[in-house]
Amino acid sequence: MTELEQELKQLIIDTLDLEDITIDDIDSQEALFVEGLGLDSIDALELGLALQKRYGVKVDADSEETKKHFASVHNLALLVNSHTNG
Repeated sequence: MTELEQELKQLIIDTLDLEDITIDDIDSQEALFVEGLGLDSIDALELGLALQKRYGVKVDADSEETKKHFASVHNLALLVNSHTNG
């Protein structure tokens, strides 16, 4: 697990007030929405705002590309990396 993936997991936990979940409970490859972690569209909006605030990453909520990025912590890490290093 990369340092960025750990950061993102903590960001998800903090942003969404997931009190009973730790970083170790979240698999980087696991689905974040519906299955897996079970997040919903409201969670996606909150997470999108948190990513924008923390990393300057802007996402289009209706984009298919965004849905791919939000599929897992690993994909979010790739998005943040491409944005901060691109």
